[in-house]
Amino acid sequence: MLACQQNGRYRWHTNGLGCERYMGGHGVTEQEPRRRAAGDAEAGHEPPDGGSTPPERLDPALLKIAGVVLVGAVAALLDTTIISVALNQLGEAFGVPVSTVQWVSTAYLLAMALVIPLTGWCVDRFGARVTWLWVLAVFLAGSVLCGAAWSAGSLITFRVVQGLGAGMILPLTQIILAQAAGGRGFGRVMALVAVPGNLIPIVGPVLGGVVLNVVSWRWIFLINVPVCLLAIVLARRALPTTPGHGRQRLDVLGLALLAPAVPAMIYGLSQVGGSSALTAAGVVVPVVIGFVLLAAFTTYALRVTRTPVIDLRLFRYRSFSASAALLFLSGAALYGPLFLLPLYYQQVRGFDAFTTGLVLAPQGVGTALALAVIGPLADRIGARPLVLAGALVTALGTLAYTQVASGPDDVLLAVALVLRGVGLGAVGIPVMAAAYQQLPHSAIAHGTSAMNILQRLGASFGTAVIAVILQQRLDEHGIGDVTAGVRPESFVGAFWWTVGSAVLILPLALLLPGRERAVTRR
Repeated sequence: MLACQQNGRYRWHTNGLGCERYMGGHGVTEQEPRRRAAGDAEAGHEPPDGGSTPPERLDPALLKIAGVVLVGAVAALLDTTIISVALNQLGEAFGVPVSTVQWVSTAYLLAMALVIPLTGWCVDRFGARVTWLWVLAVFLAGSVLCGAAWSAGSLITFRVVQGLGAGMILPLTQIILAQAAGGRGFGRVMALVAVPGNLIPIVGPVLGGVVLNVVSWRWIFLINVPVCLLAIVLARRALPTTPGHGRQRLDVLGLALLAPAVPAMIYGLSQVGGSSALTAAGVVVPVVIGFVLLAAFTTYALRVTRTPVIDLRLFRYRSFSASAALLFLSGAALYGPLFLLPLYYQQVRGFDAFTTGLVLAPQGVGTALALAVIGPLADRIGARPLVLAGALVTALGTLAYTQVASGPDDVLLAVALVLRGVGLGAVGIPVMAAAYQQLPHSAIAHGTSAMNILQRLGASFGTAVIAVILQQRLDEHGIGDVTAGVRPESFVGAFWWTVGSAVLILPLALLLPGRERAVTRR
């Protein structure tokens, strides 16, 4: 009897020649020798875990490389969350409204999204080591420039430079580890690397609060300098040289169409000040230009013979299209409140940056708790029930913040943040896993790139929408910027929008495939 069953993060296919292990979404395989299975059978022992053998000890050289790339990855991950508690100070420093402050986050996220497709091409053209060193240098330069910014406009521009580097760091981390592992122990190494990723949403806001309480906002960016320098020195010494081949063609036309499309639409949206401004030329013209460019890219991507920047043909797979839409919404549900919550606590509750970081930590704790159990559950019961439950828990956790006008208890809000973290964690992992269920192996790399892009675009969109809603309420109450006293009623509409973004996940979750059943052949 030949069987296929789920085991943790892996899918095991047991056949007459042994076991082949496919890591979810990465196409990494491991072969188990047939003689081990035969020896177990002769001894009368059942193989542990459905035919698997105990994992071999990880290669010290692989662990060394993992540690080296982790230094650079931590800098990029921290910069995504540490900025959240600094937005209020940035608004005060430059005297700009919420609609402008949000671009400090939005521009960074957009730059990260748009540079992701370049990662594979750069590795193919220049090699992973050279690309890694250049990306760290770009991120370092962007951090220094952000720390020296003299206006809101200059800071936003330099955040784009910083995002261009950060967007390639995380995909490069996976590529370098995959090349170094050669299919051996890759899953265990990635599990180790994922630990800081789970801790940074907790540590980031707190560290940002400490920095802001001790020194100026400029050190939110300058703190990256020693980390990047250390990462560059370690990479030059430890990373193996991998020459490029230059075989992959860069989709220049696709990038030219897509790169300005989404920023133009979000820029137009961010110009909305009052209800009558929706028809203003400053809003309509950028939005229309963005839609035209997006339509042109769609037509091009569906007709071009080679693989475009985002392969829209992958959307013919129901699991992928549903997962992509869900990742877009989950990005909005995560990063939108990441912009909103610090402003609420600092402007309405009167907390300083450090206290704000502490009160935001429960959301990261909730996500870490969810990540500890969601992976095995997704294999046992499938993505659909977990995403449905996660969306409901996220909406429930956010619901408490829609009552801020009545002054809810701080303990209640902390519990709500834990629920939000659990819910978002319960959505993210199953959705990513479900996206690969129907994709052919040859489409995995392009699918991964597309999903990462869409998640960051969703984050940018969610941040912009929340900023627009908040700015409208501030205008209605006669408050032009974040430096003035703010009533809690100004935040209610924005928090209701975050509840709505979580509720929108529910119908899309029903389109996800159910649990993969064991396949038995005789």
